[in-house]
Amino acid sequence: MKDRKIIFSGIQPSGDLTLGNYLGAIINWIPLQEEYNCIYSIVDLHALTVRQTPAELRKRTRSLLALYIACGLDPEKNILFVQSHNSAHAELAWILDCYTYMGELNRMTQFKEKAQKHAENINAGLFTYPVLMAADILLYQADMVPVGDDQRQHLEITRDIAQRFNNIYGDVFKVPEPYIPKVGARIMSLQEPEKKMSKSDENSNSYISLLDDPNVIIKKFKRAVTDSEVQVRYDVDNKPGISNLMSIYASVTGKSYEEIESEFEGKGYGDFKLAVGQVVADTLKPIQEKHKELMENKDYLDQIMKDGVERAGRLSYRTLRKVYKKIGLVPRP
Repeated sequence: MKDRKIIFSGIQPSGDLTLGNYLGAIINWIPLQEEYNCIYSIVDLHALTVRQTPAELRKRTRSLLALYIACGLDPEKNILFVQSHNSAHAELAWILDCYTYMGELNRMTQFKEKAQKHAENINAGLFTYPVLMAADILLYQADMVPVGDDQRQHLEITRDIAQRFNNIYGDVFKVPEPYIPKVGARIMSLQEPEKKMSKSDENSNSYISLLDDPNVIIKKFKRAVTDSEVQVRYDVDNKPGISNLMSIYASVTGKSYEEIESEFEGKGYGDFKLAVGQVVADTLKPIQEKHKELMENKDYLDQIMKDGVERAGRLSYRTLRKVYKKIGLVPRP
C-alpha cells in the first residue's frame, strides 16, 4: 500500500443496498480511492446478530461484493474483502471485549432499538456488536472512518477502547477520526420521510434497492408519501416527503433546490415523482448491468475475495501480533 492515510468502512450483507446507501455513502467513497488507502469490508459476522437464511446470506455476500465494484470501487485501488474470511476480526474482538465496560455497551442507542425490534432474539452478539466494529477498525490502524449519524456512537466507543488500551500498554492502536464528506445526502424512507431509508425496513415500498427493476422504481416513487399541497418546494419541517424527493433528485442530477423548484413550478407532484423515478432508474441501470455481469463470473468474484483477504490479512495480523505481545500471550510458534 502507498504511504497514505487509511480509511476503513463496511456494510452488512443483510439485504440489497438501497439508494440511501449509494447516495449517502458509496458515491462519496469513489473519489476517496484516489487519495487514501481504502479498506472496505463486507461485514457478514455483524449480520449474524439477526437470524439469517444461510443460502441467502451467501448469495447476498457475493452480491454486495459485486455491487461494490459495479458502483465504482476498483479492487486494484481498494482492499475489498469478506470479514469472516479474516479470523483476526473475531480474535481481536474477544480481546477488546475484555477492555470494554458493560455500562458503555448499555448506553448504545442502536442496541436498545434493535433489542426492541428483535425482542425474541436479544443475543450477546447484539450487545457486543460495537466491540466487533471497534476490532474491524483498529486492526487496520485506520486514520478515518466514514460515519453517518447512526454510527457516531459506535465510533466514539471505538475511540474510547483504543485510548484505554493505549493508556495501559503504550501506543498500540491509532485512534480513528470520523470522516465527514463535504457532500453527503441523507436519504429518508419513501413511506415515513421522518426516518432514514433502510434495507431492513419491512415495507419494501419505503426504500429503493439498487437492484430494483426500473418499473418497480418508478412505482415506488409514485407511491411516495408527500403532503396535501401541490408545490414542489424544499421545506424539511413542513414538507418532509417532498423535501426527501428533492434531495434524491438533487443528488442524482447535481441541480440545486432552487433549480428544481423552478423546473417544476406550476407542475403537480405526479410529474415530479415520475421525473425522480425516471432519473433514478436511468442512473441505476449501468450499475445493475455491471452487477449482473459480475454475478455471472463466480471465478472472478472468488479471486477478488481471495486477493482482498490476503492483503487485509497482512495488515491486520501485524496489529494482532503486537496486541498479543503487549498483553502477554505466547507468540504462535
